[in-house]
Amino acid sequence: MAIMVVSGTGTGVGKTVATAAVAAAALGAGRSVAVLKPAQTGVGPYEPGDAAEVVRLAGDAVTTAELARYPEPLAPATAARRAGLPPVGPEAVAEAAAELAGRHDLVLVEGAGGLLVRFDDRTGSTLADAARLLAAPVLVVASAGLGTLNSTALTAEALSRRDLACAGVLVGAWPSDPDLACRCNLADLPVAAGAPLVGLLPEGAAAGDPAGFRAAAPGWLAPALGGQWAGPDAATA
Repeated sequence: MAIMVVSGTGTGVGKTVATAAVAAAALGAGRSVAVLKPAQTGVGPYEPGDAAEVVRLAGDAVTTAELARYPEPLAPATAARRAGLPPVGPEAVAEAAAELAGRHDLVLVEGAGGLLVRFDDRTGSTLADAARLLAAPVLVVASAGLGTLNSTALTAEALSRRDLACAGVLVGAWPSDPDLACRCNLADLPVAAGAPLVGLLPEGAAAGDPAGFRAAAPGWLAPALGGQWAGPDAATA
């Protein structure tokens, strides 16, 4: 797949680390990678955003692009309105992603929050609208524990209603000592998503040495994402 959209079941589930892991695995396999962040919120003009974090973790070979930046840590449409700045439309996202795809083997489009968070108040457009224009599969990043099944199922339903393909569900922060809910969710998340479980990122993966992150990333991801993850049985062994 030349373009893949990375969305979460909500905020703080590990989308940026997931994007970095997929990018690192692709770079390690000799592929060229670009990361597009349509709307970065909550950072100032010269502060590092999510795209910079992907580069820190995955390496300088990643090409990054950011279409808009808003200072307040809010949904993109709200942040744009409050800042008096123009919102990002799905057409602009699709155009930028397609341009990057012409020069790279893989383009990862990282959303903000969940799939249906608004980018533009006037049109009600969301990341899902950009994914539709691109006909791109969506990787769903989910949390590990109690409550994740409902948010994952709702995201999957939103994808299905828009005829968008789910590239799989990826757990953004797998705890070192998973509780019963986490362990059961390994079997239940694919059912909720209607798509396979395609990896587990260890909790705190971004806190270590970036070189170690790059070396380990393929082991966290299933072959569908360019990795060698052995599947959920390995996580509970």
